[in-house]
Amino acid sequence: MSLHVAIRPGVEADLPTFFEHQSDPEAVRMVIARPRTGPAFFEHWAKVLIDPAVTHRAILADGALAGMINAFDAEGHRWVGYWLGRQWWGRGVATRALGLLLAEESARPLHARAARSNVASIRVLERNGFVLRGYGMSEETERFPACEEARFLLER
Repeated sequence: MSLHVAIRPGVEADLPTFFEHQSDPEAVRMVIARPRTGPAFFEHWAKVLIDPAVTHRAILADGALAGMINAFDAEGHRWVGYWLGRQWWGRGVATRALGLLLAEESARPLHARAARSNVASIRVLERNGFVLRGYGMSEETERFPACEEARFLLER
């Protein structure tokens, strides 16, 4: 049975669930990230929610808060990113949510990246028309350790 997937603007009440998602050790391992502390997470997302340059959406699966997806500016480009709670993995939720965001977000080109080992995220991007532009080592940041990443572009 297929889940009904929808997106809506993210709100402050979503943040505790998003914090749980980004704190999941398995998700952090798959994404190759360092989870933010509670105070750092809530401070960061308080800014994101009011930033007019960020298209921030909550992902709903059969009405339940399943994750978040957004489009944002960084490094001189427009990017997309998403994060789902583990219970929603492998059910097509991210693929459909990204399709919904792309219908709403008119900016092109859009950039995306995923750890090369994150096969599921790579599939989500490819199913939505992102084209692999190559692989490279990411820069180490406070949030993300250096890793080999797949780099994608959506031009249409």
